[in-house]
Amino acid sequence: MDVLSRPAEEFVNDGTVEELWAVKAVDHAEVHFNLLCSVDPRLLRLTPYDDEIYEQFRRMFPDMDVRVVNESELKSSDGKTKWRAYMEKFNRLEDFSYGTLLRSDAEEEFRPENAILVVRIQFWAIEVARNREGHNDIVRMKFRGRNVNRDVE
Repeated sequence: MDVLSRPAEEFVNDGTVEELWAVKAVDHAEVHFNLLCSVDPRLLRLTPYDDEIYEQFRRMFPDMDVRVVNESELKSSDGKTKWRAYMEKFNRLEDFSYGTLLRSDAEEEFRPENAILVVRIQFWAIEVARNREGHNDIVRMKFRGRNVNRDVE
C-alpha cells in the first residue's frame, strides 16, 4: 500500500521534531533580542529585502500598531485574510512561512508572556517596522549589556 494513500489518522506528530522546532524558535528570538541590545536598531537589516518588506507592509497595514501587537487582531479571520495576501508577495523568500516567535510588546524583553507565534514574514515585517519607526530604540537603552540566554542562570 502506498504511504500517501493511507488515512491521516495513522500519522502522528513526532515530538522530537516539535521540540527541535521550539529550540530553534527560541534561539532565533534570543539572537534577535541580543542584536537589538547591541546595535542601533535603525541600522539593523534583517534581510536583503527589508525595504520591500517594509513598503508592502505599510501599504497593506498602514495603521497597525507595531509597538504593542494585538494577537487577537493579528490572528482574527480578517487579519489572517490580509496577512495571507501579504505573505503571497514574499513566498519566494526562504523560510518566509517558518514558525517564529515575536515579542508582542516592543519595549519588553523576550519571555514567554511576551511572545506570539507568527510566521517568519510577519516577524520580519513587524520587526523591520519597529526598527525603522523607532519602537525598538528603547530595548538598547533599557537592556544594554544584558544578553538573553536561557542556559545562563
